[in-house]
Amino acid sequence: MSAHGSPCWYELVTPDAAQAQAFYGPVLGWEFQDAGMPGFSYMLAMKTGAMVAGLMQPDAPMPCFWMVYFAVDDCDAATARVAALGGTVHRAPEDIPGTGRFAVVADPQGAAFGVLQPLPGQEGSAFDQRKEGHGNWHELQTSDSAGALAFYRDLLGWGTGQAMDMGPMGTYQIIRRGEADIGGIMRLPQPGIPPNWTPFFGVNGTNAAIDRVRAAGGTILHGPQEVPGPAFIAYFQDPQGAVFAVVGPA
Repeated sequence: MSAHGSPCWYELVTPDAAQAQAFYGPVLGWEFQDAGMPGFSYMLAMKTGAMVAGLMQPDAPMPCFWMVYFAVDDCDAATARVAALGGTVHRAPEDIPGTGRFAVVADPQGAAFGVLQPLPGQEGSAFDQRKEGHGNWHELQTSDSAGALAFYRDLLGWGTGQAMDMGPMGTYQIIRRGEADIGGIMRLPQPGIPPNWTPFFGVNGTNAAIDRVRAAGGTILHGPQEVPGPAFIAYFQDPQGAVFAVVGPA
């Protein structure tokens, strides 16, 4: 069965992988192991034996940020389609031995994301809405919600779910893959913020997660806030500046 359009991986670009491990280990219950890539430092975040995310330390200085990857049936075709639809190709397709073929791109509004064509049997379980410590939700904040929705619908085959009125904040449009709600699209909350994808990781208690973030030196940006589900969400910034969120019961 095709995984095309499904969230499939989460990657933290960090200038200090050791500091990131010291933060996310207690916050999300992750353990870490080296991916064993020759000549390249890449750490794998594990939750009860399953690979959930990667920690990459870049060669050149850059901001710390989270990037979401979406599965595609054909990485080269998807990358070409990104360009044809007005997006940007930041890193051309290349192979990851034993994993698949990937590229790093951005939508027409500038939000960066990855596409991954997994090898058979390598689809993984990083995205699992039933498990804590795994990817659970994905939020796109963008300068053009309608344009972004059209782009991802064409590229990844997404549909739409409920459109929720958030008053002065505009509409929160649920995005769907098949019958499953996997995320939302909303306009940028304030000027000066670049379009971006934020991953939400599942937790067994949002208030407890807030306490763990504080104890580990992170910053609470928003929350806890109750959302339909019912569930609670909270947004954070890790000590190096990367933004992420959690979702779960109170």
